Amino acid sequence: MSISSSKEISIEVKDLSKSYGDKKVLDSISFTVYKGETIAIIGPSGCGKTTLLKILSGLETGFEGDISLKSEKVGMAFQYSALLNSYSVAENISFALHDSGLNAADKEKSVKDKLEMVGLEDHYNSMPDELSGGQQKRVSFARAVINDPEIVFYDEPTAGLDPIASTIIEDFMNKLSRYEHSTGVVVTHQQSTIRRTADKAICLFNGRIVWQGLIKDIDSDPNPYIRQFIDGKIEGPFNV
Repeated sequence: MSISSSKEISIEVKDLSKSYGDKKVLDSISFTVYKGETIAIIGPSGCGKTTLLKILSGLETGFEGDISLKSEKVGMAFQYSALLNSYSVAENISFALHDSGLNAADKEKSVKDKLEMVGLEDHYNSMPDELSGGQQKRVSFARAVINDPEIVFYDEPTAGLDPIASTIIEDFMNKLSRYEHSTGVVVTHQQSTIRRTADKAICLFNGRIVWQGLIKDIDSDPNPYIRQFIDGKIEGPFNV
C-alpha cells in the first residue's frame, strides 16, 4: 500500500445517494481518494458496498450526487473471475484490448507481459477449466490491468482463496499502487486484504458511512461500528 504524498485527487464523491424504488441503499456518501492510495469499502453484507462500487465503475446509473474520476483509464477485477470457459487464457485477457488500437503483435506482447506479472506466463494457451481458482483470479487480475489503468476497482479480490493465493493477489495490488501509482477501490471482508492493501477505509451501514479513517488507526479507534467489524463480535450496533 502507498499513501500519496502529492495529494492529487483521483476520485471525489459528494453526497452520493442511490435508491431502488422506495429502498435507499446509499444515503449521502462523500469521500476522497488521492492518487496512489487504495481505499477499502467495508461493512456487513447488504450495507451498500457493491452498489457503491458499481456506481464508481460505471456499471450502475440512476444516482443522485456527484462523482469525479480524474482518469478514464480504469480497470475492474470482479469477485468471480468471469472468464469465458470456451476461450483460452490469452483470448480472455485480450478481449480488453479490442479498442486499444494495438496490432496483433503488440496485443500478444501485452498479454504475455501481464501473464508474466501474475506468474502465469506458461498458461498463455491454457483453458480456464485447467486452472485452479487462485490461478483464475490471477488471470482476471491480468485482464483488469491489461490497459495499465490509473484507477482499479476490486470486488472481493481475495474471496474464496487460501491464505497463500490471497497474499499473491494482495502483492499484485500493492505493486500497482506502489510502483505504478494507481488508485485502488476495494470491496472486501477479508482482514488481510484490508490491512495489507488499503491506506484508509470507509465502513458502511444502512447505506451511510458510519466510520472512515486510516488503516493504521483501525485497531485503536473506539468507534463502535469499526470495533464490532474488526473484532468480529456479535454484540454491537450492527444488527447481525
